[in-house]
Amino acid sequence: MPSSTKTGYGKIVIENEVIARIAGLSAMECYGIVGMASLNVKDGIVRLLKKENLSKGISLNMHGGFLTIDLHIIVEYGTNIPAIADSLVDMVRYRVEEHTKIKVEAVNIFVEGIRVDR
Repeated sequence: MPSSTKTGYGKIVIENEVIARIAGLSAMECYGIVGMASLNVKDGIVRLLKKENLSKGISLNMHGGFLTIDLHIIVEYGTNIPAIADSLVDMVRYRVEEHTKIKVEAVNIFVEGIRVDR
């Protein structure tokens, strides 16, 4: 469901794909985040998404004028997951609200995997 706002100049419609892309790019700037995860529900297999598909690891829910964002992420091994999650929530909330003027009610983090470099 796209978000729309009326101004003195007309109506502005922001598609969910745009909001998800802003959230995904913001998430990728956070320390310890390797990428967004796509969960194949049929097989239960998690895979790392490339930059052009970041929005597939994000789901949005708009209710009562407030937005809830679910982020499915993959983190770097050896990082502090609660610290990463706190930073991620703050960054995504700030960037989405700053760019779209839509109030973010909640950012939910789902850690789907850990990447180990060899």
